Amino acid sequence: MSLCYAYAGSSSFDGIMQNDPNPQGKGISSVLQDLARSRPEIPLPPKQIDQVSSELFTSLFVLNSDFIFRPVTGRSYWLYRLDGKFKLLLLSPADWSAGHPGQFIAECILREDVTWTLTLDAEASRDAGLLQHINNERQRLQAELEQAGSLEEAMPAYIPSLAFYRRLLAFGLGSSLRASLRAAGINALAWNEAKGLLAKVAT
Repeated sequence: MSLCYAYAGSSSFDGIMQNDPNPQGKGISSVLQDLARSRPEIPLPPKQIDQVSSELFTSLFVLNSDFIFRPVTGRSYWLYRLDGKFKLLLLSPADWSAGHPGQFIAECILREDVTWTLTLDAEASRDAGLLQHINNERQRLQAELEQAGSLEEAMPAYIPSLAFYRRLLAFGLGSSLRASLRAAGINALAWNEAKGLLAKVAT
């Protein structure tokens, strides 16, 4: 089951984020180089508002989990919930000899356009509390998108509350989605304008 929900960086998950925006102590030139490399290097197709919303939601869901490694594209990572906190780990449920930690939530993969896929575990998909949490955060993101002056303004940029690698990926995600919005010609539109345009195209 693929999860098509996400939530904004200001969610209740902020409590598990590291406060130090540069925990590895990197120099400013190194940070700028890393930010530049975090942008997607592939041609980005135009995307309509529903696809952007879904990819933003799913990707931010992953980026708001706790991890300190640098993910690579095309590899599977594994999302767990332990003591109320979401953690992205390198080991799958099958890799734990003594049982995996906490509740297994989903398999996550970073794509070349710096968006994430998230395939919800079958058992987790029946967890009413988890689904309610996801729905609440989806509504939070929806409200933020509708309040933004334009879709481009609503995309993530530099988020200092995130730990280093998550911050790089959020920057790359925002760059990727803004490029796709520009390719579709809807980057300067507000949410309702883009939805209205999509409805007209559909009819």
